[in-house]
Amino acid sequence: MGPESASGRVKVRILPSDHRCGCYVFEFDSRHAESVVMETNHVFEVKNSQDKAIRFHYSSEFQPDQRARRAPGHLQESAFMTHSGGRKSWQTPAVVLVAGCVIATIGFGIRASFGLFLDPMTIARDWSRETFALAMAIQNLLWGMGLPLAGALADKFGPVGVMVAGALMYAAGVWGMTASPDPMIFQLTAGVLTGAGIAFTAFSLAMASMVRVVGPQRRTLVLGLGTAAGSLGQVVFSPMSQGFINAFGWSTALLWLAGISLLLVPLAMALPNDPRMSGDPGTEQSLLDAVREALSHRGYVLLTTGFFVCGFHVAFITVHFPAYVVDIGLDATVGAWSIALVGLMNIAGSFLSGMFGQRYSMKLGLSGIYFLRSITIALLLVSPKTEVTIYVFAAVMGILWLSTVPLTSGIVAQVFGVRYMATLFGIVFFSHQVGSFLGVWLGGVLYDRTGSYDGMWIAGVVVGLLAALVHLPINEQPLQRLRSSPAG
Repeated sequence: MGPESASGRVKVRILPSDHRCGCYVFEFDSRHAESVVMETNHVFEVKNSQDKAIRFHYSSEFQPDQRARRAPGHLQESAFMTHSGGRKSWQTPAVVLVAGCVIATIGFGIRASFGLFLDPMTIARDWSRETFALAMAIQNLLWGMGLPLAGALADKFGPVGVMVAGALMYAAGVWGMTASPDPMIFQLTAGVLTGAGIAFTAFSLAMASMVRVVGPQRRTLVLGLGTAAGSLGQVVFSPMSQGFINAFGWSTALLWLAGISLLLVPLAMALPNDPRMSGDPGTEQSLLDAVREALSHRGYVLLTTGFFVCGFHVAFITVHFPAYVVDIGLDATVGAWSIALVGLMNIAGSFLSGMFGQRYSMKLGLSGIYFLRSITIALLLVSPKTEVTIYVFAAVMGILWLSTVPLTSGIVAQVFGVRYMATLFGIVFFSHQVGSFLGVWLGGVLYDRTGSYDGMWIAGVVVGLLAALVHLPINEQPLQRLRSSPAG
C-alpha cells in the first residue's frame, strides 16, 4: 500500500504493524516536507527531523487514508509512530518518571533496611543468625520467583493492579514480622509474604513503564535514573530505620515501615495501565514467543548467568554487613551509615552507568563492574578494620552496587525491545535472586559454623571474576525484527 497525491495535498496511507499497541508505519510520495499535519479529530504536527524515524504521539486512533499537507523542506520517506493512547492526559512523561522513581525509592529502601533488624531480632527471639538469614534468603528467592509472574501479568493487564496487590502483601508481610513468635511463622511472613510483595512492587515493573514514555535513545538513561531512585531509598531508609529502632524498638520500627509501604498504592495508580504502549516494530509476537526467542539467544542466557553474581554480592552485603561491622568491634551505627553510604554512592553510580550505556558497550561496562567489585572485596579482606576502611569500602562498592541494573536491563531492551521487557527482565532477575538466596543463606550458615564471614568474602571475589568473563561474548545488537523498521 502506498501514498497517493492529489491537488497539492498528500494522501497518506497508515500501515498498522501492530494495531493493538497503536504502532504504525506511514509513507509519503514526496521527500520534501518540513512538517506534516495529520487531520483527524484534532490537528497534529510532525516537525522536520534529521533522524530516519519520527516519533509521533497522538490521542486519537488514526484511520487509513488520512490526509497530510506538505511544505518545502526535507522529510524522510517513512517513519515509525507510537501513540500515547495508553496514558491519561495528566500522565505526562514527567509524572510517570517521578511516580516510578518514588516507587523505587520506597520499595527498595524498606527492603534494604532489613539487615539492621538481624541483631536486635535474633537477640530478642533467641534465634541463630542462620534462622534470620534463611527468612531473608527465602524472601529473595520469592522475589525472584514472583517477578517473572508479576512481569507477565503487568505486560498483559497493566502494572497498576499488580503493584496495588503487591503493596498490600508487602505491608502485611512486614507487619507479620513483628508477630512471628517462632522461626516457622517468621519464614512465612518475612520470607514468603514479604518476598511476594516485593516482587509485585518491584522497581523493575515501574521502570518498564518509565521506558515506554521515552524514546529508545533515552532508555538507558531512564533506567539509570530509576535505579538511582532505588538507591536513594537505601540512603533514606537505612538511617531512618535505625532511628526507629533506637527510638521505639525493632517491633514498632517494623510497623512504621509497613505503614510507609502502603504509599505504593496511590503511586502505582500514577503509572499508565495500558501494557500495549510500545515503540517497537514487530510487537505482534505473543508473550510465549517472546520468551522462547529470548531463551534461544546466547547473549540472554549469558546475561542471566552473570546477574546471579550481582545478587550474591548485593544480598550478602545488605543483610550481613551491619552485623559484620559489629563483629569487628565497631558501633552498630557505623553499619547503618555504611549501608546508607552504599546507597548514596550508588545514586551516582547508577546514573553514570546509564550515561555510559548510551555511549559505549553495555557488556563491557558490566564486565568492568564485576571485575572492580572483586578487587574492592579483596582489598577489604587485607585492610585494617577501621571506620575509615569500612566507609571507603561502602563508598566504592556503592558506585558499583546497582550500576549493573541499567546496563543489564538496557541490553534486554536494546536486543528484544520493550513490549515484554517486564517479563524478560523478570526472568533475568530470577537468576539474580537465586544468587541472593545463596548469598544471604550461606552467609548465615558459614558464620554459625566458623564464627567468621571470611569464606563468603573470598567466594565474592571468585564469582565476581567469573562474571567479568561471562559478559564478554554477549551480542548486544538489536534483533533483526527490530532493525527491519526504523524505530525513532
